[in-house]
Amino acid sequence: MCKKITAVLLSIVLGAALLTGCGAKGAYPSDDIEVIVPKGAGGGTDTSTRGLLTYMEKNFEGAKFNVTNNPDGGGITGMVQTAEADPDGYVLGAVTVELDMFCFQGKTELTYESFDAIAMPIGAPAALIVQADAPYNSIDEFVAYCQENPGAVQVGNSGAGAIWDIATYLVEQEYGITVSHIPYPNGTADIAAAITGGHIDATLADPSSFMTQIEAGTLKCLGVMSEDRMTLLPEVPTFKEEGHDLVVRAWAALVAPKGLDEESLTALRNAAKAAMESEECKEYFLSQGIEPLDYIGDDAYQVMADDYEMYKKVFETIEFAE
Repeated sequence: MCKKITAVLLSIVLGAALLTGCGAKGAYPSDDIEVIVPKGAGGGTDTSTRGLLTYMEKNFEGAKFNVTNNPDGGGITGMVQTAEADPDGYVLGAVTVELDMFCFQGKTELTYESFDAIAMPIGAPAALIVQADAPYNSIDEFVAYCQENPGAVQVGNSGAGAIWDIATYLVEQEYGITVSHIPYPNGTADIAAAITGGHIDATLADPSSFMTQIEAGTLKCLGVMSEDRMTLLPEVPTFKEEGHDLVVRAWAALVAPKGLDEESLTALRNAAKAAMESEECKEYFLSQGIEPLDYIGDDAYQVMADDYEMYKKVFETIEFAE
C-alpha cells in the first residue's frame, strides 16, 4: 500500500513539474525584447526611443532591449510590424504622430487603437521661426505682415500634408492669412539650411533643429504651438498664451501590440516612469536638444486619441496642395 501511495505522489509531483516547465508563465522579461523604430537611425524618434530604453533598462530587472530601424513606407512598415506581432511583450515599437494621419491619407487602416501605450517621451511642438532681421518680432506682427502681403511670405515645411505643413495651414485658418508653402520632403535639416541661407522667410517646425542658429542670433523664434512654454525656449510665448488654441506636436511613443497582459504592461510602464522621472534621463534628452515629456500609459494613449480626432477634422476641411 505504501509503495502505491508513493508512486501516486511521485506522479503528481512530476506532472506538476512538467506543467510548470511547459505552461506556466515565467517572470517577465525572460528574454531580450525587440523594439522596432519606424524611422532612420539618428533622428529624433530614434534618439528619444533609444534614450528612453537605456534608462528603462536601469529600472527594469532582466530587461535587454534590441532596437531595429525600419523606416520603409514613411514609417508605415515598422508600425505595422509592431501591431501584427504577438502581444507577449517581446516585440515593442515606436509609433509617431504620422500614425494619426496615415489612415486619413488612405495609406493604411492602422490606428492608435492597434496598440497599448507604454510611454511618450517626446512631443516636439511646431515653432514659428523666422530670420533674425525679419520685420516682425512677435506672432501678431508676423500675422499683420502676412495680412498686408498675402502670399508673399515663404514658409518651409516637410512636404504637402506632413505635420509642419499642417501646422502652417492651421495658422492660416486661425488668423485668416495666406502664405506660400515651400516643401522640403527630406526633412527639417533642409528647412534649416534654406531659412538660414535666406531662401525662405519662415517655418513652423520642431525648434530643436534650429537651436544653434537661434542661440547664434541668426534666427529667432516668435512662438510655439504647445500647451506650455518650452524649457529650451523659456522666453518664447505659446500661441495659447496669445489667445489662439493651436497645439501641434510631433510626438513619438513607445507601445506594445494591443492585448499585452496587464502585469507585463504595468512592468513596462513602471520602468518607463522611473526612467523619465530621473534627472539623468531628463538631462540626456535636453543635451540632445529634445524637450522631454513624461506621459505614461493612459496619458500617452490620450494624446494619441486626441490628435487622431484633430487630424480627422484637418483632413476633412483642408485640401493640401501637391
